[in-house]
Amino acid sequence: MIEKIRTLNKITDVGVVAVVRANSIEEAEKISAACIEGGISAIEVTFTVPGADKVIASLKEKFSEKELVVGAGTVLDSETARIAILAGAKYIVSPGFDLETAKLCNRYQIPYMPGCMTITEIIKAMEAGADVIKVFPGSAFGPSIIKDFKAPLPQAPIMPTGGVDLENVGQWIKNGCIAVGVGGKLTAGAKTGNYVEVTRMAKLFVEKVKEVRRSL
Repeated sequence: MIEKIRTLNKITDVGVVAVVRANSIEEAEKISAACIEGGISAIEVTFTVPGADKVIASLKEKFSEKELVVGAGTVLDSETARIAILAGAKYIVSPGFDLETAKLCNRYQIPYMPGCMTITEIIKAMEAGADVIKVFPGSAFGPSIIKDFKAPLPQAPIMPTGGVDLENVGQWIKNGCIAVGVGGKLTAGAKTGNYVEVTRMAKLFVEKVKEVRRSL
């Protein structure tokens, strides 16, 4: 199978991308490991983490391809995207759309997931080859916006980030999202060093997505 398709299938299958923000390499690795233990194989290491590229490389060494599909988040430009890809990132996520980043990701056949807030932005991103549209911040809209986006753009593959929690994750999926990105609502336990709680939350998010999909 083409590597790009395999990556997208893995993300879609699990349905939850763990957005990892941390103050150190060690903390980011612990959060990632806790999420993986809880069944979330899709880890997005944000480039707000000091040494994010080192975290990506380390996770690639410690976990097998079956256990982990690691990507880079908060990628603002093509230079950062290339650093992430060289470190082993299998997908690139941005808070906004950047054409040069889209071109670079297409060049190396790495899925690109830019943040969009309007129909116009979504269309421009898809025309540039974006593989998944990251509706961001999801908290600005709520799950109901997905139906509004899908009405004129049923072909748009959408993944919201920001504002996704256990109470509304089911509605995001029901409304047509291929997956969701979850940060603070998933990893809050890490702030007090409670990584067991991170694992518990990961399991709950994964099970909730599975439960909703079974009912569709």
